[in-house]
Amino acid sequence: MTTEFWLTASVLIAIAFAFVLPPLWRRPGSIDIETERFNVDIAKQRLLDLKEQRSAGTITADEYEDLYQELQSVLADDLQTESVSRQSESSGRWLIVLALIVIPLVSVTLYRTLGNADALLPEADRTAQQMDEINAMVLGLAQRLQSQPDDAEGWLMLGRSYKYMNRYAESAQAFSEAYRLLGDRADVLLQYADALAMANDGRLAGKPAEFVAKALKLAPDDSTALWLSGMAKAEAGKYDEALRHWQKLAAQMPKGSEPYREVQGLIAQVMERLGTAPVEQQPAAIAKGLKVNVAISDELQGVVSATDTVFVYAQALQGPPMPLAIVKMQVADLPVTVVLSDEQAMMPAMKLSNFDRVKISARISMSGQAESRPGDWIGIVESVAPAETEGVTITIDQKVQ
Repeated sequence: MTTEFWLTASVLIAIAFAFVLPPLWRRPGSIDIETERFNVDIAKQRLLDLKEQRSAGTITADEYEDLYQELQSVLADDLQTESVSRQSESSGRWLIVLALIVIPLVSVTLYRTLGNADALLPEADRTAQQMDEINAMVLGLAQRLQSQPDDAEGWLMLGRSYKYMNRYAESAQAFSEAYRLLGDRADVLLQYADALAMANDGRLAGKPAEFVAKALKLAPDDSTALWLSGMAKAEAGKYDEALRHWQKLAAQMPKGSEPYREVQGLIAQVMERLGTAPVEQQPAAIAKGLKVNVAISDELQGVVSATDTVFVYAQALQGPPMPLAIVKMQVADLPVTVVLSDEQAMMPAMKLSNFDRVKISARISMSGQAESRPGDWIGIVESVAPAETEGVTITIDQKVQ
């Protein structure tokens, strides 16, 4: 547990003691003494009244005797009750020692069992801790598969894990092992093809396109197969075939959804290429490009080299993770303002203007490669509307785990 947790817990326990201890510590005081005197005075006054009533003949001697005995009994009961109360308060002080031991012990025990001290960590620390846990699990899975190489599902899980971590070359290798064991299964072919393409800067030409085509034959209605098939055909300049795949994909999607709008944007692009639709005027913000202000945190000064490569790029929130626009520079150029636009599209059908919202990243590549690897440094803006945003600012301050 962290120092912050112990400080917070100590304050909460102190507050609890402030409520619990004062009643236990309080001694019987003047209030109890005054109560005794008040009861005795009332009894004396009542006795005088009884004597006057007897003298006046209002009550008989026998009635007077009975009432006198009752008065004595009531007064004795009152005085005994107050005495017991004082003794109880005095003897209850032993609870103070018990409370001082039990409250902290029970509080800490329950929190260790039911609580989450990590919730007190700053967001950046929690993220780093989570990434460390993920890295440990992935490493453990990779080591297990070395001794159990015929575990096909294990290789699939490892491939997905590496892909999530942007370790595309290792992801492709894991999927190749799954493909070796499972053969021509559509989902395996598509994951293998996507990992190969991402390891090759997003290009589908060659083996990735072959795998995608084979997967589409096995699963002609699969949404991922249709999406990637359209990408492969558009990359190869076969816009009529890309259009056919994407129109079939759009027909399967809920109209108005974000993926539907993205596919419609791709369809519009290839239709323009084919000359079957008028060229639509792009929003002014997209025509000029999206300005991205990039800087590095003070903590990285002296940690990275001036000649290290920096990539600034935009990605779709859904669909293939290949960049929609990308700019390359060096750390020595920072801080800098770059412009991302359709002119930097890696594929004609995958333009910044096709997407309502995108993710913007700026990453220092310690290897100089476009593929993200552990040890790189990155800054991210998770969601931006290019057509509505004049510019964004990114500070590179997170280490890729």
